Amino acid sequence: MRSEQEMMNMLVDFARNDDRIRLVTLEGSRTNKNILPDRFQDYDISYFVTDLDSFKEDDQWLTVFGNRVMMQKPEDMELFPSELGSWFSYLIIFEDGNKLDLTLIPMNEVEDYFTQSDGLVEILLDKDTRIKNEVIANDRQYWIKRPNEREFDDCCNEFWMVSTYVVKGLARKEILFAIDHLNEIARPNLLRMMAWQIGSEHGYTFSVGKNYKFIDRYLPNEDWEDLLSTYSENGYQEMWKSLFRCYELFRKYSKAVAESLGYQYPDYDEAITKYTENIYRSLS
Repeated sequence: MRSEQEMMNMLVDFARNDDRIRLVTLEGSRTNKNILPDRFQDYDISYFVTDLDSFKEDDQWLTVFGNRVMMQKPEDMELFPSELGSWFSYLIIFEDGNKLDLTLIPMNEVEDYFTQSDGLVEILLDKDTRIKNEVIANDRQYWIKRPNEREFDDCCNEFWMVSTYVVKGLARKEILFAIDHLNEIARPNLLRMMAWQIGSEHGYTFSVGKNYKFIDRYLPNEDWEDLLSTYSENGYQEMWKSLFRCYELFRKYSKAVAESLGYQYPDYDEAITKYTENIYRSLS
């Protein structure tokens, strides 16, 4: 597997030798000093170019980066609509295990790029000294944010309301419907509430990672085990257990947040819990 230095040298040298490429940036986890480096990190690279169409005409120029296992061009797909506008990207997995996410951006969109940036950006090459201000990568945009009272109540409201759709799916024996609502809406709001409680306890100056992947570092072991148990969804009885465990965790963490921030805890928790228990008992 090529080393990080080998990959970076190759990507920058290619850009340096191609007059169409005027600016090169690195994004993502490789710019984040709070992320422990490993061999699975992507190389998130952007080339700012003067003639984007000339690159799109033929993929042959990409062979210089190595032998590919697979490549995806999201902006050239019909089933999944493009989200990058005039930008064009290549997601490449190489035979040596490295992964490159390469985006081509028109030079006239440099300002838009930095305006939309999440802060995790480093300048690797600037041929025209276009970037006047120092760019220092930071993950501040991903720090836990202190919720205001309306946001707190909205999170509670969404969790408890959507949980009734899970109940309905289980009662109707529509398990995929129930799983989808638990996984896509209810549990993400549980994780959001848990992160808020972590922030209220440890401060709002750090991130728990994309998809809350570092949240286990801040949870008591028993709560982490309980959270993992809510992913047991291989049958109706397991789904009911997962739902009730989500209720318990959400109640515990939302009450802690409410107490810490001086917010009112909603009374519909009790009502929805009784509603759920009644339906569950009626099916037994």
